[in-house]
Amino acid sequence: QVQLVESGGGLVQAGGSLRLSCEASRRIYAIDAMGWYRQAPGKQRELVARRTSRGSTDYADSVKGRFTISRDVAKNTVDLQMNNLKPEDTAIYYCNAAWGIYDYWGQGTQVTVSS
Repeated sequence: QVQLVESGGGLVQAGGSLRLSCEASRRIYAIDAMGWYRQAPGKQRELVARRTSRGSTDYADSVKGRFTISRDVAKNTVDLQMNNLKPEDTAIYYCNAAWGIYDYWGQGTQVTVSS
């Protein structure tokens, strides 16, 4: 089992930056993939960025060139650097760990981008 704790959300003006961090309760190198999803009011949860244990990454088209996912194996963290934020990035952001047949989720952190 994996516990995930997110931090770093908040309120920012359009064009600003935020960095989200997700700390896992176990060694992340053993986890198949970790990533960030988001859910805006009235919308389905969607993938934002994901990084596999082999180093490959996937990004939603809407965030390519603006967001970067990275990990720190020593700290067991996966971060999401978000630059040039837009009002449409406003959502609750969730950390995810995919391990075998299981998916684990954090409690979510709110990101609000004002215009």
